[in-house]
Amino acid sequence: MRIGVDIGGTFTDLCVLDATGVVAVGKVLTTHDEPARAVEEVLRATLADAGPVTQLVHGTTLVTNALIERKGSRTALLATAGFRDVLQMRREHRYELYDLLIELPEPLVPRHLRFDVPERILADGTVDTPLDEEYVARLGRELAVRGIEAVAVCFLHAFTDARHERRVAEILREVAPGLRVALSSEVVPEIREFERASTTAANVYVQDLTERYLRDLEKRLHRAGIGPAPHIMLSNGGIATVDTAARHPIRILESGPAGGALAAAAFGAGAREADLLAFDMGGTTAKLCMISGGAPLVTHEFEIGRVYRLLPGSGLPVKVPVTDMIEIGVGGGSIARIDPLGLLTVGPDSAGSEPGPVCYSRGGTEPTVTDADLVLGYLDPGYFLGGAMSLDARAAREAIRTRIAVPLGVSVEQAAYGIHASVDEDMANAARVHAVERGKNPAELPMFAFGGAGPVHGAGVAKALGAPRVVAPPAAGVMSALGFLTAPLAFDFVRSARSGVDDLTGSAAEALFAEMEAEGEALLAESGVDSAEVRHRRIAEMRYTGQGYEIRVEVPEDTGDWPKPLVAAFTRTYRELYRRTGPDVGVEVLNWRVVSSGPAPEVALRVHGGETGEAKKGTRAAYFPEAGGFVDTPVFDRYVLRPGDGFGGPAIVEERESTLVVPPGAHCVVREDASLEVTV
Repeated sequence: MRIGVDIGGTFTDLCVLDATGVVAVGKVLTTHDEPARAVEEVLRATLADAGPVTQLVHGTTLVTNALIERKGSRTALLATAGFRDVLQMRREHRYELYDLLIELPEPLVPRHLRFDVPERILADGTVDTPLDEEYVARLGRELAVRGIEAVAVCFLHAFTDARHERRVAEILREVAPGLRVALSSEVVPEIREFERASTTAANVYVQDLTERYLRDLEKRLHRAGIGPAPHIMLSNGGIATVDTAARHPIRILESGPAGGALAAAAFGAGAREADLLAFDMGGTTAKLCMISGGAPLVTHEFEIGRVYRLLPGSGLPVKVPVTDMIEIGVGGGSIARIDPLGLLTVGPDSAGSEPGPVCYSRGGTEPTVTDADLVLGYLDPGYFLGGAMSLDARAAREAIRTRIAVPLGVSVEQAAYGIHASVDEDMANAARVHAVERGKNPAELPMFAFGGAGPVHGAGVAKALGAPRVVAPPAAGVMSALGFLTAPLAFDFVRSARSGVDDLTGSAAEALFAEMEAEGEALLAESGVDSAEVRHRRIAEMRYTGQGYEIRVEVPEDTGDWPKPLVAAFTRTYRELYRRTGPDVGVEVLNWRVVSSGPAPEVALRVHGGETGEAKKGTRAAYFPEAGGFVDTPVFDRYVLRPGDGFGGPAIVEERESTLVVPPGAHCVVREDASLEVTV
C-alpha cells in the first residue's frame, strides 16, 4: 500500500494505492498554522483500518508560500566585492519597456545585509584577488551577534571554481556555527550571476522553515502509524528523501503541481495519447502544463511572486528544474469583485480555507468562484466532499447579489455566470500563450482536467481554446496526490562549461557527464536504489553563438563522429520550437545536465467504485445561457458509471471530490480507464 499526500492552498488531499489501483481517497481543509496537522488528520480519517504502508510521497506549497509571504529566515548575502547589488540591479530587461513607474519585487535580502567580500576568481580559474579570510571571520561573528540566521554565498565564477565559497563556509561554521550557510556552487552551479544569487538566497531563506516542517511531518506520520520515512515530491517530477529536500528546499518549490502533471502523463500513456494539455484547478490557483512525448515539459527558469502574473521578469527568479507550467490566481476560492473601472474581476487573491468561500459558512463574506458555481447549480450543496461538508447556497447567492449583481445592474444568475465564464476565459488566454510559446497548437490537443474545480470548468476552457476533447479522470479531485505515486526517485545535476561545439571533444563531454552521473548514483544509493537500476538522461543547453539564451537538447546516445550528432539534435530541436533554423553561425554549449532516476513504480490507475444501481441520481436546475437559462439537468453518479456508458449534455457527473459539467451540445462517454471523455 502506497500513499500520496498533497497540501494545497485550500485542501489537503490523500490518495491510497495498492497493486490493484486506487482504494481510498481523502480531502480535508488545509491547516495553514500547522500544515502537517492536516496531513495527520486526513490520514486518520481515511486510513482507520489500513494495512501496512510501504511508501508515502508528499508534496507541499510551503516553500512557495513562505517566499511569497516573506516568512523565511533573516538572511545575509556575501558576494564578490563590487557585486553585492546584483539582487537589486537584476537585468537590463524591463518587462514593461515604457512603464516609467515599473514595479519590481523587493529582494529577499535587504541592502544593509548584502556584503562585498574581498576576493575574485576569474572565469579560467585564476585567482585575481585572494579571499580575505579575516574579513569573513569578523563578518561571521557580527552577523551571529546581530541575530542573522542564514547566509547565502555567491561569488563570481564560483560555478567554475568553488574554492573561495567552500572556504567561506568553513570559516563561518567555525566562528558562527548557528548560521545556516548556502553556497551557490552547490545550490545552482550555473552561469548568470543574478539568477544564481537569487536562487541561492531563496534556498537558504526557507531552509530552516522547511526542515522544521519536515521533521514535524515525520513525527506526526510516526504517531499516525506510518512506518517508512516519507519521500518528498520535487518540482521536476522526481522524488527525494527528507534529508535531500531539507538540504535543497528550493527544489520542492512546485511539488504539488508537478504531481498533477505526472498523473496526466500516466493517464495519457494508458490511452496512447502522448501529447495533451493538463489543466489543474484547485481551490487557490489554476495551472496548465504541456505533456509532450508522454512526459511533462521541464524548465529551468521559474519566477516567484510576480508583480504581474503573466509578465515574465516581474518576479523573483529561481534557477531550478521545475515542471513547465503556467499558473494563474483563479481557483475555487478566488474572490470576485468590481474593480475601480466598474468591471468584474476574479482573483488573484483567494479566500483559501480560512475563511473560505461564503458558502463554507466559516466567516467568508466575499463571493468566490465556488459560490458562483453553487448558485449556477453545478455543485450540490448536500454532496460537497461526498456530504462531509454542506454548502450554504442562500449565503452564496446573497453575497453575489450585493457585491456583484447590484453594482453591475444584472441578475444574480448573470453575475454568477459572469464569474464562471471570466475564469474560463482567463485560463484559456493563459493556456493559449503558454502552448504557442512552446510550439504547440492548443486546438489540436485534448485537455486533461482535474483538481477539485477542474472538471467543472474544463469544458468551458476547452471550448474557449478550441480544444477538441476534455478528459476528466477518476479521483480528479486528488489527482496530484495520485501523480506523486507515479514518480521515480530522481535528481538532476548541472555543470556550466561554455564552449563552441567545434572546440569540443567527446572525451571532455564524457568526463563532465560521468562526474554528474556518479553524483546521481551516490545520492540515489542513500534511498536504497542499486546503481544498476539508475538511469541517466543527458542534456546539453545550446544556442547559436551570439544569442542571449539557450534551448535544451537531448544528447544522442550515439555520439560517434563527435560533434555532428549533437549539432544535428540542436538543429532539429530548434526547428521544432521555432519552425525555422537560425543564422549561418557557429553553435555553442553553455550547460551540461544529467537527470539521474531510479526505476519508475508500476502503478495501476484503476479506481475502485464498487457501487451498483442506477447511474442517474436525478435532476436539478443548472444554468446554461446557451439553453436559455436554468434547465432540468440529469445528475449522474460517477461510481456507478461503467466503461462504454455515454450521454449528451447538459449533464452533471458527481463524485466525492469533484464534479464534471457537460454543457449543452457536448457528449460524454466513459473510457476503459474510467475517465470521462467529453467532446465539446
